[in-house]
Amino acid sequence: MQRIARDQAMKYEFDHRDEPLMRVAQGESFVVETEDAGSGLVRSADVAPHLMDFPTRNFEPPKGNPIGGPVFVEGAERGDLLEVTVERIIVDEQGFTNFRPGQSPLGDSYKWQSLRGPFVHIIKHLPGPSGTTSDGKGIFNDKITWDLAPMIGTIGTAPDREVETSAVGQGPWGGNLDVRDIKEGTRVYLNVYHEGGLLYVGDVHASQGDTEFYGTADETRGELTLSCRVIKNKTIPFVRLEKDDSIVALYSFRPLEDAVKSAIENLMEWMVTEYGVSERDAYMHASINPDFRVNVYQMVRIGRIQYTVGAEIPRKYLLPSG
Repeated sequence: MQRIARDQAMKYEFDHRDEPLMRVAQGESFVVETEDAGSGLVRSADVAPHLMDFPTRNFEPPKGNPIGGPVFVEGAERGDLLEVTVERIIVDEQGFTNFRPGQSPLGDSYKWQSLRGPFVHIIKHLPGPSGTTSDGKGIFNDKITWDLAPMIGTIGTAPDREVETSAVGQGPWGGNLDVRDIKEGTRVYLNVYHEGGLLYVGDVHASQGDTEFYGTADETRGELTLSCRVIKNKTIPFVRLEKDDSIVALYSFRPLEDAVKSAIENLMEWMVTEYGVSERDAYMHASINPDFRVNVYQMVRIGRIQYTVGAEIPRKYLLPSG
């Protein structure tokens, strides 16, 4: 199986000018080893006083969320859609979260002074029934544990004309979305702007709460097994996800209410054009169906990064009208 090693997965831009690190056939499984969002510089709580001194912060925006790629997918051309199947995510034996001085919602708070930082907390990861951390446990402290929920925070194809960073770049091509549903078994749909698609991936989280409130999840190294398929002559308004039991239309924007409105409209369009649901039925689902959800995946005010939401509906309701 082809593999991109971790020391090769250290790019910080989605750039169509990059030479592919790998060429894969459609349906071929491949592996990308990823570094954590802190570029491997946070391996113990002792580094907390130096968080603002890392060389990766001497840039605007700072270098964060290193990504591996690009991966060239045979048969992908401009105007196609790339389907990326997340086959497996194995995370490292530990991850970290941190508060940086002056950053995040409470980074300059007088009421919550202990949250100003600098602060680093290490989360240990234990293997689960599979013998790997793909279904393991996160050790928050000596009293609290939870099930790990590995996900991919940053994934995308090379944008059309601009170069976007892995820290704050987002668009219909993907980017730093921090969507907890980009997990094992999910199919991610991304627009293609260049031959081969030029897929990049990184920024694995072992777990993350909705909104990722202060901007750092359980950041960890990962080993991703992926495969791709090309859907010819098709584009979409923004990134889409297919889970086993539901579909999710994403959108990234500020303010939050505008992101919610666009995500719902994108989901309605998907329901109408591909599943034959009537416009009226799709509209009503969004307001009265008790199983309809709007997930606020990322609501972090860092630089120009947008808020990412997902409008989700179970597949059992995707019945043609009439």
